[in-house]
Amino acid sequence: MFADLLESPEWDDPRHVPGEPGVRPDLRSRRIPLGPVAVFGASNFPLAFSVAGGDTAAALAAGCPVVVKGHPAHPRTGALAGRCVTEAAAATGMPGGVFALVSGPGNEFGARLVADPRIAAVGFTGSRSGGLALMAVAQARPVPIPVYAEMSSINPVLLLPARLAADPGGLAAAFVGSLTAGAGQFCTNPGLLLAIDGPGLPEFRAALAEGLAGSPSATMLTPAIADAYRTGVAGRADRIIAGSAEDCRPAVFAATAAEFAAAPALREEVFGAASLLVTCADADELAATVESLEGQLTATLQGESDDLPLARRLLSALERKAGRIIWNGWPTGVEVNAAQVHGGPFPATSDGRTTSVGTMAIERFLRPVAYQDFPAELTT
Repeated sequence: MFADLLESPEWDDPRHVPGEPGVRPDLRSRRIPLGPVAVFGASNFPLAFSVAGGDTAAALAAGCPVVVKGHPAHPRTGALAGRCVTEAAAATGMPGGVFALVSGPGNEFGARLVADPRIAAVGFTGSRSGGLALMAVAQARPVPIPVYAEMSSINPVLLLPARLAADPGGLAAAFVGSLTAGAGQFCTNPGLLLAIDGPGLPEFRAALAEGLAGSPSATMLTPAIADAYRTGVAGRADRIIAGSAEDCRPAVFAATAAEFAAAPALREEVFGAASLLVTCADADELAATVESLEGQLTATLQGESDDLPLARRLLSALERKAGRIIWNGWPTGVEVNAAQVHGGPFPATSDGRTTSVGTMAIERFLRPVAYQDFPAELTT
């Protein structure tokens, strides 16, 4: 995909405003690579968001050397992928040192990598605490650098009234499929459901309970992820309406909009197959709840034609809250293409102007330079 982009004459956004003698200078501009990029492999996607993942591909496409900090959750997988990249770089005549894989225990190792004056930018996928820590290191440098961190998101799904009344059972079944895919270990997992109290909601809750009844304990990717999931579920065990609080099983909790507003802990991501159903009294309370949300990777509207006026009312807020807005679909599953946005306002990401998936990801590792009154031969 990036190879195709680089064969396009427009990938570095070349621009030219011809000069007029005595009136204005001749200006040409283009985007150039930032320099070496530190990439932190994610724990939950050993391939797509790790050593040979999207951050590495986007940085290399931009012309930036890459130093990957391998994730300790999958060291052998990381080493195998790193060998593939190194061999491919050599086979295609890329410069020596264009790619490196480093590993080391503890957070201090990663902090040292970000603090190294040769590193010009950072790509990170992981926890909010980890991303904030790297951002602090990057900003404390004598020359601060950008950190593009994908962190936490609960990806709200809005069950609009007409849709909920029309097909509560179908909605519940589709939601369960999205919630439990991959044991819920997706950054776009639907961790929040918002609905107005009314027709279809009791049936939806009953179908949820039936759909999750007897769900088996899931195998999670690492002991740390499993422990964090158990802790998160145990902290909300008194709110469970579907699923189970037992070892690494799916769970859906419930709260009113007033309870959600009063308890900040209910807004925190429980990474895994866990979600919170928030019931609103009316459309005004639904709109206020949406307005109160943090930045998200995704927001989903489940609606019918009769829901369009309410959807239109909510859309402006959702555009400010999320990087990708879905109509009658589910957030899990990220198509990789030129139009995709896998990013969002803080804390979903550290910079909501960018994406970590799709060809727009290259923009994170480029910066514009203008050339005034230069011979054209020097800027092509």
